[in-house]
Amino acid sequence: MKVSGFSFIRNAIKLDYPIVEAITSILPICDEFVIAVGKSEDGTLALIQSIDSSKIKIIETIWDDSLREGGWVLANETDKAFSHISPDSDWAFYIQGDEIVHEDYLPVIKKSMEDWKDDLKVEGLLFKYKHFYASYDYVANSRRWYKNEIRIVRNLPEMHSYRDAQGFRIAERKIRVKPIDAYIYHYGWVKHPEFQKQKHRSFNVLYHDDEWIESNIPDVSEFDYSVIDSLKKFEGSHPRVIQKRVDKMNWKLNFNPERENFSFSSKLLHRIERILGWRIGEYKNYKII
Repeated sequence: MKVSGFSFIRNAIKLDYPIVEAITSILPICDEFVIAVGKSEDGTLALIQSIDSSKIKIIETIWDDSLREGGWVLANETDKAFSHISPDSDWAFYIQGDEIVHEDYLPVIKKSMEDWKDDLKVEGLLFKYKHFYASYDYVANSRRWYKNEIRIVRNLPEMHSYRDAQGFRIAERKIRVKPIDAYIYHYGWVKHPEFQKQKHRSFNVLYHDDEWIESNIPDVSEFDYSVIDSLKKFEGSHPRVIQKRVDKMNWKLNFNPERENFSFSSKLLHRIERILGWRIGEYKNYKII
């Protein structure tokens, strides 16, 4: 079995993306890792080049910043990386620049790829998610956050990234997946408030025009983390590759993370899900088989 990891990145240092940690978290179970490095305003290319592994294959790209509707440029960059993986790879393991896999899940993930390698009906593997928010100590747990997404796909020429790199499709068809008992740890909302302000603005530039940005993204000194509906305390350990970042955390929350901030209808739906484990009206970008 041959496995290719792949991802894309731009301005990782400026926006404080843990891309090195993301790559190295899955590198042990990959035979190669293709990373599309967009032309950046910082030392992102040198940062990726500093990863001490012969598995790394760097593709230098230029982002098409005219693709601002719906974040299409993110899917475009994902597809650039995917197109450069080895044609003889069985699986392609996708990881975004703010996602990390805990080392405890690597054996489970590898076994799942081995188990389904020869069953061509299985076109992808579905992961569970932990979305950390504001602090390494809290995870978001409301309906606003997706519970599952595809991160391993079969290496097929017709496979492509969907929408804003949310998941994958074959043509316009949802791909057939098997859920696996492994989590992606998503750290995109855990940054010093100053970095988060920059990231929030730059991220929205990928979706909206300048007029919308000026009207909807206030020019503030720091990001306001208190605008959140519900968090819960994280129980467990962080992946080893990110522990240095956790240890260096140098900001404190200026709000009470235990306080819920729901509308009446959202509170009702949240409680139904918490009791029954069922998310009413959940959007699924895949077909479980």
